[in-house]
Amino acid sequence: MADERTRGPASYFPSIEKAYGKPISVWQDLIRQRLPARHMELVAMLKAEHGMGHGHANALVAHTLATGR
Repeated sequence: MADERTRGPASYFPSIEKAYGKPISVWQDLIRQRLPARHMELVAMLKAEHGMGHGHANALVAHTLATGR
């Protein structure tokens, strides 16, 4: 229990915020605005329009779609 590190896509969130200068909630709102786009369409949008790397974009989209919030 002492080691309760975040796992999965959310483990990328601190580095995403540092690298792109916006809180995760801003990126999630942007993703939700583009729904019902497909997963890879959303990843491509983040990469093309915001210069995000593939891993970061994929993690954001996966987590946002999985939580449904």
